[in-house]
Amino acid sequence: MDIKTAAALHRLRLISAPEAISFLLLLCCSVLKRTTSFDGVMVMGMVHGVLFILYVVFWLDAWNRTKWDLKTAALYFLLSVLPTGGFFAERKLKREAESSVIAARARREGTANA
Repeated sequence: MDIKTAAALHRLRLISAPEAISFLLLLCCSVLKRTTSFDGVMVMGMVHGVLFILYVVFWLDAWNRTKWDLKTAALYFLLSVLPTGGFFAERKLKREAESSVIAARARREGTANA
């Protein structure tokens, strides 16, 4: 994996958790708006919107660089629209990056033909 591909995956991983948190906070603000006088939907909506757009941009960049198949790309996009999906995307991307590093070390040391 080259450095640009690793950076694209890292950016996607870094935005996944904040996007998921902002989605959950937006849902909480929506409930609070209906049940109390608290109205934070406009602010949280904007924050979540910006984070979601960043996620989609980083997702497109990662898809372009990694050459994921349609199933994998669709999975990462689906995880962005589920309330807690960003946490699962972050965990899956972290495992993918770790396995890539292990494979690169094994190739460099000549212990595996990966």
